[in-house]
Amino acid sequence: VPKKCQKAREHFGTVRTQLESLKTKFPTDQYYRFHEHWRFVLQRLVFLAAFLVYLESETLVTREAVAEILGIEADRERGFHLDIEDYLSGVLTLASELARLAVNSVTAGDYSRPLRISTFINELDSGFRLLNLKNDSLRKRYDGLKYDVKKIEEVVYDLSIRGLNKEATVGAGGEK
Repeated sequence: VPKKCQKAREHFGTVRTQLESLKTKFPTDQYYRFHEHWRFVLQRLVFLAAFLVYLESETLVTREAVAEILGIEADRERGFHLDIEDYLSGVLTLASELARLAVNSVTAGDYSRPLRISTFINELDSGFRLLNLKNDSLRKRYDGLKYDVKKIEEVVYDLSIRGLNKEATVGAGGEK
């Protein structure tokens, strides 16, 4: 995994170059006029950066760190920046991918990773519950997080029932 993460970090150099070029294509005060043109790409890049950081450290990357990885600003007043909604959408995509990773980890024989993913996703869900999201695309994406939480909980539960993970068994209140 560390070798793959290092290779992925090298690709962000190309991304920074492309975003630097994009910044010159429109007036800095008209960011939101053209935002729809790169919105989806930025959300996907946030997901990729967040997934990379998660694989490296099993932590949530901050918006400022993603902006640094991408070579753009975190602050709106400084021009081409990472919009907060784009950041949050990318993080929600990370949650969906981690749900898939939990299932695939069990298939690969890694029974401890789903428990760590479960802890991470539950903390993420708690954070999103604090937000007052409007009834828009971000709210709909957040609603999908509930299904990711449920999917991961089912994986952890199955592991604890089968006695494949001592931590999961103890954490679930069961005895081995």
